Amino acid sequence: MGRNGDFDVGRSVDRAMDLFWRRGYTGTSLQDLLDVLSIGSLGFYAAFGSKEQFSLRALERRSALQVEDLVKILEHAAEIRPAVRQVLVAMIEADRAGPSRDSGAAGEAGGDGDGAGPSVAERAVAAMCRVDSALAGALDQAKSRGDLPPGKAPVELARFLIAFVQGLRVVGRARLGRSFVEDALAVAMRAPD
Repeated sequence: MGRNGDFDVGRSVDRAMDLFWRRGYTGTSLQDLLDVLSIGSLGFYAAFGSKEQFSLRALERRSALQVEDLVKILEHAAEIRPAVRQVLVAMIEADRAGPSRDSGAAGEAGGDGDGAGPSVAERAVAAMCRVDSALAGALDQAKSRGDLPPGKAPVELARFLIAFVQGLRVVGRARLGRSFVEDALAVAMRAPD
């Protein structure tokens, strides 16, 4: 399949992910992908089906890695507030590092999938639900340790924080600056009090 016979699908997706995030879906040609992957077009189609399917796979891989990192932070948190802040900042920074990456690659790819699997929106919702669940679990544990006031509902608080980050993603497209984000984050971090 590959030119050297050592074609690894997972590693290939990892190598080519950055190409989509830097150039966007339409700015990345099939030839660009073939060059980065060191694979011929027949091997590419056999492994990935199409450029769109490949971009969805890359998006799913990127999302899975990010979610895995965030879940680890929450699962190993000794103190809830620093962990929540770290997770929120990580989610915000992922967008600030490349504000058009998700929309540029995933949105341009079509968004409805190929009918054989979940759409981009469904994949994003699944990833968000996983972070929400981990956040609610960490908040629940913090409440049982006495680190949250008794009247706080961990599930509701987790949903608020997820909605907050999503709002910042929308606002971030207006490029309002770091001080705007820091001010909003400071207010959100008072929610667990």
